Amino acid sequence: MRTATYFFIFLNLSLALFEEPAVYPLPFLATSVLEVLCLLVFLGRLTHFAKVTLHNVFWKDTKNICIMVAILLSLTDLAVYGVLRLYGVRSIRWSRIVRPVFLINFAESRQIRRAFRSIRNTLPEITYVFLLFMFSLLMFSLMALKLFGERNLQTAEGLPYFRNYLEIVFDLYVLVTTANSPDVMMPAFDFSSWYALFFIAFVIINTYIFMSLFLAVVYNNYKKHLKVMPAGACD
Repeated sequence: MRTATYFFIFLNLSLALFEEPAVYPLPFLATSVLEVLCLLVFLGRLTHFAKVTLHNVFWKDTKNICIMVAILLSLTDLAVYGVLRLYGVRSIRWSRIVRPVFLINFAESRQIRRAFRSIRNTLPEITYVFLLFMFSLLMFSLMALKLFGERNLQTAEGLPYFRNYLEIVFDLYVLVTTANSPDVMMPAFDFSSWYALFFIAFVIINTYIFMSLFLAVVYNNYKKHLKVMPAGACD
């Protein structure tokens, strides 16, 4: 039963690869039949669980309520999408975002729920580090606007360079990952090589210090919550 449940959960999640817009598109009829089959299996598994569980215990368990709501939403979305498709109206399968609910809330997924709750308990404790990082990012973006915004610099594509604050925030956020390095600094470097110091300071503070600190806080708090969580807390 556990193996079958995991198989159909995996199949249900994998449908995103074959539904429009898809990596490997399949006909709508094929994906819809597979989804209905998965939902029927989930409903059958839930019904079986209800048969072996006390009535008041079953209906007080939020996991069961989440699964039932997810099944109802998925069927409703599938029916609406199919009707709109018959009339040639393009729409979006918004119920895809509820599919991980099946992975988390079935009784067989106790360890997944344990990891999920550890992540949830860790989030409030990393908020302060994240806010400090965002403050640093916003301040560096403001400095970049003042340093480069009034010098009429242009990128290699001929676009304005660092004149819009929100675009600067995004570019520097990408620079934290070093994905756009050194391209993002070349217009300023061509204007004056001293401006490279700004980007060097940004990378040292935000990539090497804040990201390391952020990772350490996440890891330590996650490990702490995983250790102290009682064995039955995930049921």
